[in-house]
Amino acid sequence: MPNKIELKQLFNGLQKQMSAQLNTNREFIEHPGSKGDSLENAWIEWLRKYLPNRYSVDKAIVIDHEGSISHQMDIVIYDNWFTPFIFSQNGFYYIPAEGVYAVFEVKPDIQGNVDKQNYIEYAGDKIESVRVLKREAASFINGGKKFDARPLTKIVGGILTSTNSFSHKNNNTLVGHIQSLQNLKTIDLGCIADYGSFYVDYKPNEEIEKVGQDAYLEFYQKRKFSSVEFSKPEHSMVTFFMQLTRYLQQAIGTIPAINLNAYLKSIGEEVDEQI
Repeated sequence: MPNKIELKQLFNGLQKQMSAQLNTNREFIEHPGSKGDSLENAWIEWLRKYLPNRYSVDKAIVIDHEGSISHQMDIVIYDNWFTPFIFSQNGFYYIPAEGVYAVFEVKPDIQGNVDKQNYIEYAGDKIESVRVLKREAASFINGGKKFDARPLTKIVGGILTSTNSFSHKNNNTLVGHIQSLQNLKTIDLGCIADYGSFYVDYKPNEEIEKVGQDAYLEFYQKRKFSSVEFSKPEHSMVTFFMQLTRYLQQAIGTIPAINLNAYLKSIGEEVDEQI
């Protein structure tokens, strides 16, 4: 008989490690701006520590081949293997839209407002600013064989907070704000560190099967809210990490190959596609 270990104990230990790392940088900072930066940095450091090395994590602005840009995003999870260039200018990263896996808004509390918008609506607007950018996939080589361009992948969108000041008697208000988001603004998942993680179920939930931006936009237009599932508070970090990893590895996989000529057209150049 093989020896056994209590998995629950291992997961509880992992939860404590994750929570401790997130809390270290934010407890002793009082200035609102510094506190916001500290929270963002804490989540970035946490994701960098636990996600596989194939994923990069940074604050960034997302850009497309027409020069359109997103809002400044608190967290962008992006490819660093197949994306051949990341722009850096004046301390900002500009990441090609084709390289983006996921984006997150970071707030201290899930309850709050920015310019008369609640934080969830605000996060939805920022997520939309990334999803609306134009992406062009290119053909690619795999195993020595050339394949046609594949359909565009989803871009995961979410919100990360430390606490929840909504009524804890039920989640109706929180769920109502999430349910109000439509189309490209929809949120996929989130984590409230001391309250629980959540993921949102949509119908229909099939994959994008057709190539091109139109099929990608149609997918989000048809997406309708179904339900929100919450974890237990003591499992918030672990369940969020597992759900995010499932999205990245099983729902998205590898990003489509980037069309380099689409970007080079902006400077009147092109690469030879026949080599």
